[in-house]
Amino acid sequence: MFPKKTIRFLKELSSNNNREWFALNKSRYEDDVRTPALNFIEAMEPSVKQLSPYLDCTAKKVGGALMRVHRDTRFGKDKTPYKTNIGIQFRHVRGKDVHCPGYYVHIEPGDVFFGAGIWKPDSANVLAIRTLIDEHPREWRALKKKVFGKSDFALSGDSLKRAPKGFSPEHPEIEDLRRKDFIAVLTLPASAIHKADFTSQIAAHMKTTAPLMKFLCEANDLMF
Repeated sequence: MFPKKTIRFLKELSSNNNREWFALNKSRYEDDVRTPALNFIEAMEPSVKQLSPYLDCTAKKVGGALMRVHRDTRFGKDKTPYKTNIGIQFRHVRGKDVHCPGYYVHIEPGDVFFGAGIWKPDSANVLAIRTLIDEHPREWRALKKKVFGKSDFALSGDSLKRAPKGFSPEHPEIEDLRRKDFIAVLTLPASAIHKADFTSQIAAHMKTTAPLMKFLCEANDLMF
């Protein structure tokens, strides 16, 4: 799906993360990174839409499923101008940014993974998720068993150190109620992105984690 030149370019960008080098190699970025990524998104659209018509699978340079290469350097200590990874998110159409339910594909030298769920939702959304877990603990446990019981997925992300306000520290689901992120993550072999069946692999992972996505969407009154 992705040529070996993709990783080669990302490695070189990591060593030459400056505007001058990127300008000189812009055509390589287009040919070796952005074009294969857009082709991948386009190839994924039938599988994504079959799973849910409410996920954005737009293959375009700006504003679609492909995340921009330029980093937001305003608030972080790292002032390098470019991301050295490919980030692709098939997020819910009602989401305005990355902090909404969605599927995510991450491609970086030495770090390729697939994720499903919601990352750093705002206070209202995370409260809605915790409330649904609290009100339907049996369904939540069944969901976890179905998604994580027979797969290599792990429920990942940050958690509070203490019980969130309004929930008992003795709650049987307190470990998950303390979560700030609700993400199923699966590490993939680096070679996976070069395989002809990469799209079908990702489609299968999306199907496996669909119950989690459905639960998170329902918590926030979103169709799935």
